[in-house]
Parts: sequence; C-alpha cells; structure tokens
Amino acid sequence: MTTKKQTLNVLGTPLKTCSCNPKTGYLRDGFCNITPDDFGTHVVCAVITQEFLNYSASRGNDLMTPISHWNFPGLKPGDKWCLCVSRWKEAEKANVAPFVDLNATHTIALKHVSLELLKQYATIKN
Repeated sequence: MTTKKQTLNVLGTPLKTCSCNPKTGYLRDGFCNITPDDFGTHVVCAVITQEFLNYSASRGNDLMTPISHWNFPGLKPGDKWCLCVSRWKEAEKANVAPFVDLNATHTIALKHVSLELLKQYATIKN
C-alpha cells in the first residue's frame, strides 16, 4: 500500500484551493502547486487589487488583458490568483503587495519569504 504525501500550505496544514473562478495555478487546477517546469514558482495565493494590477503591468506583466489562446480571462480586483513568489516580494517592497490567503499558499513560498511577513498580509489572521 502506498500513500501519497499531502501538499501543505505555509501554516503546515493541507493546501486549500486558491481559485476556480478564474481557474488559477500553474496547472490551472485551482491550486498554487509547483511543478519542475514552473520556473516562476506560482505559489502565493493573492487577492488581487487594482494597485497591484497597475504595478504588475508597469513591470511588463499585464494581468488585466484577457488572452484567449492561453484561456486567461484577465484579472480584476477581488480575484484570487497564484502569483510568482518573486513578484509578490517585489510588490511588497514597492508597498503594493496584495493580501494573501495563507491556507492556499504553498509551503515552498517559505523558501523565499518569511511566514511573519506573509502573516502581515493575511486575509484571515491565524
């Protein structure tokens, strides 16, 4: 009998869904999971703000415009989306980081950013 190791979030509990509407995650399965080919490390489940969308666009990544051939609907404020941990950190330094759903943020994020910092942006205080 084999058991599959459960994916954990930054709190050490089972990783929760980030968003299915719009469908997020590198694999577009709703989870901020990682795969060996995800060089961006899309593991931070963020609640998108207009301020962050404007910042991301200014950095060369327009997340507002739909791209149909990638089945990307374009994001709007209030959407939850799996962000690259490096972009989230960059936005935090620029004072435009969106809030974070800790329950849906993959534990691998802790290799790049502290839990204490993530907790400052938590949507629900744990």
